[in-house]
Amino acid sequence: MKISIITATFNSGKTIVDTMVSVLRQTYTNFEYLVIDGGSSDDTIEKVKSYEPRFGDRLRWVSEKDRGIYDAMNKGIKMATGDVVGILNSDDYYTDIDILQTVADTFESNNQIDALYGDIHFVRDGAPDKCVRYYSSRMFSPFWLRFGFMPAHPSFYCKREVFEKAGLYSLDYKIGADYEMMVRLFKKYRIKSLYINKDFVTMRTGGASNNNVRSRITLINEDVKACKENWVYTNSLFVMIKYLYKVFEFRF
Repeated sequence: MKISIITATFNSGKTIVDTMVSVLRQTYTNFEYLVIDGGSSDDTIEKVKSYEPRFGDRLRWVSEKDRGIYDAMNKGIKMATGDVVGILNSDDYYTDIDILQTVADTFESNNQIDALYGDIHFVRDGAPDKCVRYYSSRMFSPFWLRFGFMPAHPSFYCKREVFEKAGLYSLDYKIGADYEMMVRLFKKYRIKSLYINKDFVTMRTGGASNNNVRSRITLINEDVKACKENWVYTNSLFVMIKYLYKVFEFRF
């Protein structure tokens, strides 16, 4: 089974090496790594080029102006040749060396599933050993989508053929297209999935959907829009429930 890993980058020079090294350290080697850069003006591409020989023929990259991270993800999905596709953000990295092995083993032993997902955790830049938030996908079921809950997107791996049927990430969303994709896949296309009790990815705090009040308001509005577009009833109050739940994810 071949796994396609997509990393969208834009001026990611400070973090992209950690991301690439975590891919190189994986014990499972039947993968392709696709770096989709939005025309960075820093040293992102120089660093990608410097690590290219270590991947052999498993790394492909492009650097050109795009319409944002979801456009870059879509380019990666179109380029992908693997059986399964996953997203690894340019400021994140795999928590352990056996993540891809776990993904491959799970799909191979569960032929009926279309996707799988697990957990992730957050750290502050400069303190990689201290978890400040643990995001578990254990409680997820499609019912909870109406309340803004979804599987941890960086832990989500899906068969490429599903994207061919369901389509790509919508460019009508600023920061909520990953949530819209989850609603579309689980509610409209009713994909079969499996939760894996494993910490897949280490994320640095400060993502676009969480970095200020305005972003959170935008995300709530986009979550409601995503549900309505996919025939799922919700409202802003329903979606805001997830922020109460998130309090229990933080580690003090």
